[in-house]
Amino acid sequence: MATSRPSSKSLNSHVDALLDRVPDKIKNTLSRTIGLAGVVIISLSAMLPGIFITPTFAAEIMGPGIWFAFLLAASVVLPAAISKSELASGMPSSGGSYVYMERTYGPLIGTISGLGLWTSFLLKSAFALIGFSAYFVVVTTYFDIEMDILVLSLSALVLITIVNILGVKKVKAIQTPVVVATVSLLLFICAAAFFVDDFDISRPIDGALNTDVWSLAEASAFVFVAYAGVTKVAAIGGEVKNPEKNLPAGIMLSLLIATVLYSAIAFLMMAAIPGEWWLDPTNGEVVENPIFIFAEEVAGTKFGIFAAIISVLTMISMALAGILAASRFLFAMSRDNLLPQALEDVNARFETPHFPILITGIAMGLAILFVPLKDVVKVASGFKIMIFIMINTCVIILRQTSKEHDWNPSYKGPLYPFMHIWGVVAGAFLLTFIGQKAFIGGGVAILVGSATYYLYGKKHAVVSNTPLSTFKNQFKFKSQSEHDKRLSVFHAADFGGKNHLTCREFQNALSALGFTFTSDESRTIFHNADSDENGVIDIDEFFNTFELIEEE
Repeated sequence: MATSRPSSKSLNSHVDALLDRVPDKIKNTLSRTIGLAGVVIISLSAMLPGIFITPTFAAEIMGPGIWFAFLLAASVVLPAAISKSELASGMPSSGGSYVYMERTYGPLIGTISGLGLWTSFLLKSAFALIGFSAYFVVVTTYFDIEMDILVLSLSALVLITIVNILGVKKVKAIQTPVVVATVSLLLFICAAAFFVDDFDISRPIDGALNTDVWSLAEASAFVFVAYAGVTKVAAIGGEVKNPEKNLPAGIMLSLLIATVLYSAIAFLMMAAIPGEWWLDPTNGEVVENPIFIFAEEVAGTKFGIFAAIISVLTMISMALAGILAASRFLFAMSRDNLLPQALEDVNARFETPHFPILITGIAMGLAILFVPLKDVVKVASGFKIMIFIMINTCVIILRQTSKEHDWNPSYKGPLYPFMHIWGVVAGAFLLTFIGQKAFIGGGVAILVGSATYYLYGKKHAVVSNTPLSTFKNQFKFKSQSEHDKRLSVFHAADFGGKNHLTCREFQNALSALGFTFTSDESRTIFHNADSDENGVIDIDEFFNTFELIEEE
């Protein structure tokens, strides 16, 4: 598959360079095991932890009207969710936004966005493991237990890294009961809020009406990170069953659920608790466990402790989903020859990209050790807004060239192009309120991504389909004896008798058969042969793809 594109100053040449392969040549993914329910669960598990930390920081900015900030943020996320649903429907492969950016703007922008998204996702996941400490302190204090919170966070990181290596089914099995428990808890707290003595519906309403537009925009930009997980599931699109339907439906359903929950919780939280409770009276700093305070206020201390325990599990679950999604960016970039081949190797036993998962886990550990919580939120929010802006432009470009390049996904977002233009304009407006650190983070992502592309990706990305065409010509069926020889070599390369070949095993087989392709060329051939979208090539698949070419 071609993974490098000639540059051009014109929009049309960008599109021409891209879309000759958009519909048919992006199937570089893993086993498809996730249904609609799994999409919603993984998406919600990535989003719900946002409500456990962001409300108090948002309240510091604009007071008790924060429910309106959550609504405004959702209105900016909606165009990106619609755009990403369309893109995921047309390109259901692992890598999510990276894949869409690379296919639309070429490998340079793809490398920058891929590494930036990887960083953003792992920071958001680290934010969960940093933030859950405030809730865990409540639990340990109540039960008079002494525990090093930093050690606990790192231990949780090791555990969720191992679970990710074991496979996405294990991730889903853990997240399902956690998501159900979390949603049930939040719904109960919301219902109980109406029976609090100090309940005053005017507080959040007046707070929203009396705030200025700048404070509202700043708070909306800050809580934006709480919605980032709504499209995170697209990063594992290659592992979703019937992705053309399940990805759009799952993304939109998850956004709807999260928006209702976030806004209702923020509204009722402020209506139930009087005063500036989001500030610690002892030191004036923002408290980081708003759900515990809310639960304690409406149902007592013991229930508050129970809520704190669920909060800890929820944020660990979010980090679990974060590693899952973030690691797929490195995996997808490697399959486009923009990163070393080791990052696309699938574990022989668990069939997961173990090296990207391990690297993501290590990077999260460094973030936990050295990055303050509030800075993590700002950088993650800022870069997600930037990416959402670009995602909206991808759909505009693809729609405008649909006839020339056969862009006809099964799902097309409504209100085109007005919805997409709103996403671009509103996103740019919110971006100005994030702060300097978000722009610094974006600048670093551009520098690191550009350096990675020019130092590695540009040298290894295959410029055209010539190696594939050459291979097809060399490999096409000649005789039964030649076919039997190739079959024997492939079985010999299939270490462990798994009836399929990894990329490295495939390269060994090519070498044994006398083919002299470079490592990058053979990787490209491997990617094109992987037509059943499971990250490996079974022998029948390989022969059906190449030997019968002369009969087509």
